[in-house]
Amino acid sequence: MSELILASTSSARRALMDGLGLAYRAEAPGVDEVVSPGVSVTDAVRVLAARKARAVHQRHPGAWVLGADQLVEVGGEVLSKPEDRSAAREQLRKLVGNTHAIHTGVCLLGPGGQVHEAVETARLTFYAVTAEELERYLDLDEWEGCCGSYRVEGAGQALLERLDGDRANVQGLPMTTVVRLLRRAGFPFFERR
Repeated sequence: MSELILASTSSARRALMDGLGLAYRAEAPGVDEVVSPGVSVTDAVRVLAARKARAVHQRHPGAWVLGADQLVEVGGEVLSKPEDRSAAREQLRKLVGNTHAIHTGVCLLGPGGQVHEAVETARLTFYAVTAEELERYLDLDEWEGCCGSYRVEGAGQALLERLDGDRANVQGLPMTTVVRLLRRAGFPFFERR
């Protein structure tokens, strides 16, 4: 089987991939993450996941490359990664006491132009926490580099009242979907290394 490359250096995505036991390596895609205005959020994550996978695949055309991108949607507004603590506070204020969606696009590109794509959505409801509690959460800096400004694999799980969908999707990579795409591509599982 050709080499597998994760087009991401996200620690959360690497931890999820590590759990599969497949040999892979991670590489930053280094792409622009802006999409055209008017594109639906599900189309945006699909486009961005493919853009990331293509960028790494161009450098390693004989490999399989897995790209992913994630956006949060609340009340029709799309939230990406906050620029600073103030932006993170504003994002979290929109999420606490409400239900939001996390959309993750996944793209697996292979040798010879093989393409497998999917979009996975999870819905989360957050507790209506106090302003003081929200500030204490912000002090933990989990908001850095996360769309929606929280990490469900960290202390941010204490914000979570309800989750409908794949928890791994919320962490950054919908693993049931990833496994399905890898199996479709012919990857063997449970082999000794």
